[in-house]
Amino acid sequence: MKTKKADLVLRSNQLFDLLVKWRRDFHRYPELSFKEKRTSETVIGILENLEVFQIEKNVGGYGVIATVTQGEGPVVGIRADMDALPIFETTESPWSSRVPGVMHACGHDAHTAILLGVAHLLAEDVKAGRFQGTIMLIFQPAEESCDEWGETGALKMLRSGKLDKLDVALALHMCPWRKTGEIQWHNGPSMANNDEFHLQIKGSGGHAGYPQNVKDPVWMATYVLQSLYSLNGRKVDPLDVGTISVGQIHAGEANNIIPDIVEVQGTIRSYKDEVRETLLKEIHQTAEIITALGGEYSLKVNRGEPSLINDPYVNNVIREASYGMTQYEAPFGMGSEDFSYFTRKVPGAMFFLGCGLDKETGLHQSDFNIDEKSLPHGVRVLLNSAYLLLERGGGFQ
Repeated sequence: MKTKKADLVLRSNQLFDLLVKWRRDFHRYPELSFKEKRTSETVIGILENLEVFQIEKNVGGYGVIATVTQGEGPVVGIRADMDALPIFETTESPWSSRVPGVMHACGHDAHTAILLGVAHLLAEDVKAGRFQGTIMLIFQPAEESCDEWGETGALKMLRSGKLDKLDVALALHMCPWRKTGEIQWHNGPSMANNDEFHLQIKGSGGHAGYPQNVKDPVWMATYVLQSLYSLNGRKVDPLDVGTISVGQIHAGEANNIIPDIVEVQGTIRSYKDEVRETLLKEIHQTAEIITALGGEYSLKVNRGEPSLINDPYVNNVIREASYGMTQYEAPFGMGSEDFSYFTRKVPGAMFFLGCGLDKETGLHQSDFNIDEKSLPHGVRVLLNSAYLLLERGGGFQ
């Protein structure tokens, strides 16, 4: 028996008030990565009231997995992230953050509400005998930050073993540069590998009036910075995507003292794994300049999440499921997204859901906001995609 799809557009639209209620509640009470206790408890309470899910709690932190199985077939996972950012909100909306210095500035409150909407409609279909297959709803903690071991919530949930039966994974992300009723999709690498580096340049400081008596790490740093910036245009094929950016430089405490140490920190972004490895290799070689100039150095590189690779077959299903919406094909930019760990494990895809207002704001900005009319679109596209995948047996054999 295949799932019998009642009108998902109509039913999703009928959830609008609930979706807004949930989203605003999560927005008022944002929680940082690995601290999503209230959010998780709220999600669990709503899922338990639906009375159809097997619920697993505290997976990879405060993660929640809600599973429903009716008969044989592939296992489709739908993932939403729940954490917020360390940002002071400036929207002044009635549902603004009530937690000083913490804000949902990336739309994870909407992601969580949308997945609860999926759960609501899925539960209706299960109770009405319209559902056939297995769907896992994955409420993930800690997308924005990693722990002391460099692991984000996606990696922790996958390593828990609770998701080993997944055959395919779906996700969405709010997109403020697209309007409600629009989606953006892209095949293959669509968001960046994300690595960070911390370079410490060590010299021997002293009086600024006697530079001949010191080994000036600031002077050494000027050569290092020139080399780092030249890597963007000279070591990466212009047809590929890759960049190195310096975000922090720290040195000295007085204008008449040459310091002993200069610290340079930055990020390395790329789409292809081979470009990632090239840039990492070149950073290590660039650091050798310091030795040639008479200094010493230490270099630490933290490898973050890999690039997001969207499966073309899954994307075709998403495009079919979003009938009637305006579709754009383009990569999502040089940001990173730990859903990439899912798409490295199983075929999967993330699409960007238009939610832009007349005043466009970027992700991670203090005045970020969304058009809440976009929420039902997210519900119906995700659930319709999952149903299509189930009907087609996954489609990967």
